[in-house]
Amino acid sequence: MNRQMLDGMWQHMRSKYGIYLRVLDAIPAEQFDAHPIPGMRTPTQLVVHTSGSIVRDIAEGVASGSIKADEAGEDAVAGTLASKDAVIEYARTCWERADAAIAAVDDEKLSGEVANPWGLAGLTGTFAMAVLNDEFMHHRGQLFAYARACGVEPPFMWGFGDNPDGFRPTG
Repeated sequence: MNRQMLDGMWQHMRSKYGIYLRVLDAIPAEQFDAHPIPGMRTPTQLVVHTSGSIVRDIAEGVASGSIKADEAGEDAVAGTLASKDAVIEYARTCWERADAAIAAVDDEKLSGEVANPWGLAGLTGTFAMAVLNDEFMHHRGQLFAYARACGVEPPFMWGFGDNPDGFRPTG
């Protein structure tokens, strides 16, 4: 992957993140700290993991050369998010940080090795971006299941034009 390819991938990621924000909005406020699907994270915990450890931390890690995700601390962060609005604001703030980090990524960072907390030797910036994309889609799918378990219809997964400002496709 080079910078030009990353730009296209990131623009599509922006649209997918818009759908993610919309599915969060669809989940009833009283369900954010519940277990709508037994044995899985709560919606709040899932947002902390997805928006923080995956999107924000991997993007910043590719930009800096070292991923600093602290998955062991996710529950503590989730405990500070006391409302649906706070969870959605957290997701938006993580996106803003990730987006700023990606703006600084060049071809050298994409081809260079990225230190990581998972002990993956030889993890390059390009492969880290593939991990970010795969993990994001996996967890966004969980939120679709959560929405349905809570009795609401999630947004159409390709309905990018209905996304909030800043998350619609460009050009």
